[in-house]
Amino acid sequence: MKIISIILTAVVVILITLYEWPSTNEDMKKERRTFIVLTGGGFLLAVVLIIFPNLSGPTEFVSWLFKSVGGWMTGE
Repeated sequence: MKIISIILTAVVVILITLYEWPSTNEDMKKERRTFIVLTGGGFLLAVVLIIFPNLSGPTEFVSWLFKSVGGWMTGE
């Protein structure tokens, strides 16, 4: 079941790329690189979350980070 989810996610990413890529001009190199990096990062994050569904989300990480920094700043 996970492999089907990964394949469907890849199909969605490919469809988004096929839709958005022609709207950028050849001279928009920075925009194209940014699109590739953000889309690739989103795809990798989606695959990791499909494989490891119990992985802590960004909310838990930010909470842990600020709790640690807050404790350090108050001397606790």
